[in-house]
Amino acid sequence: MIEHGFWNDLKRPVFALAPMADVTDAAFRRMIAKYGKPDVMWTEFVSCDGLCSAGKEALLKDLWYDETERPIVAQIFGATPEHFYQAALLAQELGFDGIDINMGCPEKNIQKQGAGAKLIQTPKLAQKIIAETKRGAGKIPVSVKTRIGYTKNTINEWLPYVMEMEPAAITIHGRTKKEMSAVPAHWDVIAHAVELRDAYYGAKDRPLLLGNGDVYTLADAFEKVKKYGVDGVMVGRGMFGNPWFFAGKDAMKISGPISANDIALQEKMRVMLEHTELFETLFGQTKRFDVMKKHYKAYVHGFDGARELRMKLMAAHNAEEVKRTLHKEGYL
Repeated sequence: MIEHGFWNDLKRPVFALAPMADVTDAAFRRMIAKYGKPDVMWTEFVSCDGLCSAGKEALLKDLWYDETERPIVAQIFGATPEHFYQAALLAQELGFDGIDINMGCPEKNIQKQGAGAKLIQTPKLAQKIIAETKRGAGKIPVSVKTRIGYTKNTINEWLPYVMEMEPAAITIHGRTKKEMSAVPAHWDVIAHAVELRDAYYGAKDRPLLLGNGDVYTLADAFEKVKKYGVDGVMVGRGMFGNPWFFAGKDAMKISGPISANDIALQEKMRVMLEHTELFETLFGQTKRFDVMKKHYKAYVHGFDGARELRMKLMAAHNAEEVKRTLHKEGYL
């Protein structure tokens, strides 16, 4: 039986914030929750092996969240079923609304562990991992994020292994591991996955299916739902520098979406500073300040003087220096 949990309470289409390493930390998510909250958010992915080791305490910062972020899903990765069981118990203890298994990350060090997208090549192991996660999760719904294949499109062969385990939701990134992000996402394959899902479950209870890849505006997200038949869309890189991305989702058909281009430059810079100060408050003792700088590339572009300002911000060492720079250059 599928344990849907909070997924049953969400309106369709469902819009989700994608998990991104060193991006979707608690500071980033809280900014999004404040200025343009999606229907559901994911944490950065966290190693199950690490959570079952002496390094557990250091990893817990990646699972910080507050009530404004709900529903919040903890994403975990690894290749040892027992560790997924233990991590799921921890997710229960921490009060997460859902647990997501990463079966799509293409990074080399993740592949060497047999984790992420590598699990597409070991479907029986993937099934054991889902089963153990569900066993540890109790009433918390378990979902899976994956790709259309490893070296080529094998969605026909791969997806049934996932569906057999009855997750609450499946998010499909429309590229293979080999393609990384070098080609446009294959939304036609995601649409085929919807057909496979519908045929597999028939009239029975079925998991939600979300599409992911190359969604850079809210209007495009709505269009992909309509065109490809997905239950929702997960957005990753399109959120960079734009915590307002989902701000217009509930009134989309009335007033249209809000984009970063609709936000006054001084307001955008004020929010960037707010983001910086929150990052420093939460992670000043545990993360390098340079982690924050990838956001500056996204916030600061598309206006006269953007390049010069960006260079100055990239040389900053803390939030106070960022604030002084913005004041000195006349952006605050």
